[in-house]
Amino acid sequence: MAVDKMVAQINRKYEKLLNYRNNWEHHWQELADYLLPRKADITKRRMQGSKRSERIFDSTGIHAVELLAAHLQSMLTNVSMSWFTMGYRDRELAVDNEANRWLQKCTELLDNAIDRSNFSLEIHELYFDLVVFGTGCLFIEYNENGLHYSSRHISELAISSNDRNQIDTVYRCFKLTARQISQKFPDAALPDRVKKDLENEPYNEHEIVHAVYPMSDMKTSLFNKPIMSCYYHKDSLGLLGRGGYDEFPFCVPRFNLDSTSSMGFGRSPGMTCLADVKMVNKMSEVSIKSAQKQLDPPLMCPDDGFFSPIRVTPGAINFYRAGTRDRLEPLQAGTNNPIALNMEEQRRQAIRNAFFVDQLQMRESPQMTATQVLALQEQQMRSLGSVMGRLQHELLQPLIQRSFKLMLRNGQLPTPPEQLQGQDIDIEYVSPLAKAQKSMDLQSTMRGMEIVGGLSEGFPALRDYIDERGLAEYIVEYAGLPAKVVRSDEEVAAIKEQREEQQQQMMQQQQEMMAAEKAQKAAPMLKVMNDAATENPEDVPAA
Repeated sequence: MAVDKMVAQINRKYEKLLNYRNNWEHHWQELADYLLPRKADITKRRMQGSKRSERIFDSTGIHAVELLAAHLQSMLTNVSMSWFTMGYRDRELAVDNEANRWLQKCTELLDNAIDRSNFSLEIHELYFDLVVFGTGCLFIEYNENGLHYSSRHISELAISSNDRNQIDTVYRCFKLTARQISQKFPDAALPDRVKKDLENEPYNEHEIVHAVYPMSDMKTSLFNKPIMSCYYHKDSLGLLGRGGYDEFPFCVPRFNLDSTSSMGFGRSPGMTCLADVKMVNKMSEVSIKSAQKQLDPPLMCPDDGFFSPIRVTPGAINFYRAGTRDRLEPLQAGTNNPIALNMEEQRRQAIRNAFFVDQLQMRESPQMTATQVLALQEQQMRSLGSVMGRLQHELLQPLIQRSFKLMLRNGQLPTPPEQLQGQDIDIEYVSPLAKAQKSMDLQSTMRGMEIVGGLSEGFPALRDYIDERGLAEYIVEYAGLPAKVVRSDEEVAAIKEQREEQQQQMMQQQQEMMAAEKAQKAAPMLKVMNDAATENPEDVPAA
């Protein structure tokens, strides 16, 4: 099979990125050995089902990884609640109720689609990769079942970033059987080796490379798409399929950025405390051996006088010569060492600090108020503030935008209103951290209103400083009220006009009632005056 020139060019770039990645691989392997054994297949290749944790004597690091990964999922993408909202960056659209109702409906449909997909399973794997290796990868696509997410192991990836340190190039090398290749690429001209295995050994595996990169990197444009996609057989360089994407299909977040890496790989808490993890693991191994020597100590026995084998089983009987010291005695080796135990605990605490264990394990109590719970959650998020901001920018924002546009292009969202037709809708993801900040700002505002309300009885002029309409809009926005429960400006104006008319009618009715009441009270006096005038007409003054 002839080698495609484009494939050869792409493969040269891939080989170059692999060379840059070599320095990371041994580091990742060591991290996985001690912190994530089930994913420890980077420079080593183990058989499926083989033991992965035979080198682990202390599980502090493993538990810390699980805790941090679980809390990241809870704080950012909690499946038990609606974990995202969408809004317009355009302020005119942000105050348009019809546009907001449409976006609210789209948000609900997108939330349901994500819940029905495999998102929760794959995002949890990404958090593990992020915490241990410093770099995670999530592939987003749309198939016959709807949205589909796939977490990619770092051992499969070679990445590169642009001048803004944004990941814009991903090469993924993975294995497929000959049978799977024919199913995935039914229209492709398969390499000879794949054809041969398809006939004789359909379950033989082959390495496939998926290259995704900006179209601007190519001299020629094959598709009217900003992102290029190419699948090829690694050994034969045979082209299997190519196409394009409207958005970058990968989300590649980093826990911490590595200023020395131009390829884009990140750094992790696991890298920070790897020395502590290895040290406490070795110390635990030594402590276990020391405890074993104390519980089952080696024996000392005379070098003569014994003709029978020594029995060390429970209830065993060993004979020695009476009247002599020719007896078995334990060798006292390995005693309790408080210094060593103290050092172990110090290393464990260093590991817990690296993974924010103490900050994340602050528990809510039944006696806590809602305000205290929010403050606790805000404190937990603040401890991971820099990480949260990076994950919002590199993971959640592109994830929501990609998922939203996939559903919109596949007809899974309602038709946009007329004012949005033909416009490029800029959707903004609102993070839980931002929502928590809005909640605290709203609480501060409400406390201020309570103060104003208390002082306004003595100082009525204070109320003149409060704009009721502005306050209402602020509460609606910061409380996160859904658009369906908020009336439009026209409806508000009509209600206000109706209320003013009702007030005028009530005032008119009150005036009429007061006039009637005055007339009723004045009627007896007028009668007396009329009677007096009838009896003494000369007393009535002339008109």
